[in-house]
Amino acid sequence: MNIVFLSQLAVSSALLTLAACNGDGDGGNPFDPVDSAARAAFESEGLTGMGLAIYNRDGVKVFEHMYGSFSPDTRVPIASASKLVSGATLFRLMDAGYLSLDSTTGQVLGWTDDHAPITLRQLMSFTSGLAPENRCTYDSSVTLGECATTISGTALASSPGTEFDYGSVHLAVAGRMAEVVTGKTWNELFAQEIRGPLGLTTDIVYYANPLQATGTDNPLLAGGLIVSMREYERILHFVYDKGVWQGTSLLAPGIFDTQTIEPYPDATIGKSPGGNLRYGLTAWLECSTPQTGCHQISSPGAFGFTPWIDRDAGYYAILGMQDMNNYKTHFGGHLEQQLKPLIVQALQQAGN
Repeated sequence: MNIVFLSQLAVSSALLTLAACNGDGDGGNPFDPVDSAARAAFESEGLTGMGLAIYNRDGVKVFEHMYGSFSPDTRVPIASASKLVSGATLFRLMDAGYLSLDSTTGQVLGWTDDHAPITLRQLMSFTSGLAPENRCTYDSSVTLGECATTISGTALASSPGTEFDYGSVHLAVAGRMAEVVTGKTWNELFAQEIRGPLGLTTDIVYYANPLQATGTDNPLLAGGLIVSMREYERILHFVYDKGVWQGTSLLAPGIFDTQTIEPYPDATIGKSPGGNLRYGLTAWLECSTPQTGCHQISSPGAFGFTPWIDRDAGYYAILGMQDMNNYKTHFGGHLEQQLKPLIVQALQQAGN
């Protein structure tokens, strides 16, 4: 369920040239260049369907277009875009006092020896020292508790807090910590903390194997959700607004600022699909100052579904698709980078 997201990707000159030819100099829609660039990329990739939706700082949809057979209500496995949702769920539990970023696996899970000091902060930033992947995280026949026990028996790949290794194991352990301190399953917690408050339907759950929609007893926190663009927008809006939903603050906003700061700036980069990008708490940090915080965060998925937030420019956006070739082409992450300067320009021209 991992994605490749290249921070040093140069903006495609061909797409930008095409977009410039469709600008609003003649009174056209300022988002025409965005539409042209997205369409050109869609056609060049040979996808059957894709969607792009953009919302301003007030949550007002300023652009939406579907390409091919896609729809904003089309549900797809969103892979690593699930990580941002898992982070929001954990933030709610922390705000309620069940956990803190300093809670350890020793305190909560009874882990011992060199595994005991691993903190929730390290698990959510993928610096726990655990080997980043374990087959049990995708196993529909076990529970999350059983998977966490399996993980506890593996050797550390590095000392906690010293190396970033992108993978599904860290959040599996974090999810199990949440289950233990609350006495509820992860899917029950997701329903209680995010799905219910945001008015999402009850059939949205985490799976161990989202491609087959199996394994709800062993939810894959790092990539197990199946949702539509329209459904995901509610969660992304909630994160953009730092925990405010429909005028009500559902948790203290400070944790969302913490999310945008790299917690271990001296950590070496081990397994990383992000190139030179650094990571915060369940989100990529898309800026040159991750040690002090980023206004731009993202959570792209292996099948191309790509949500991102830009609080500086004042918008959030979603690329919706299920591109099974995205593992190789990294199309979603590439297209995000190509669209970002065009979106900022369009927002400025539109007065948003």
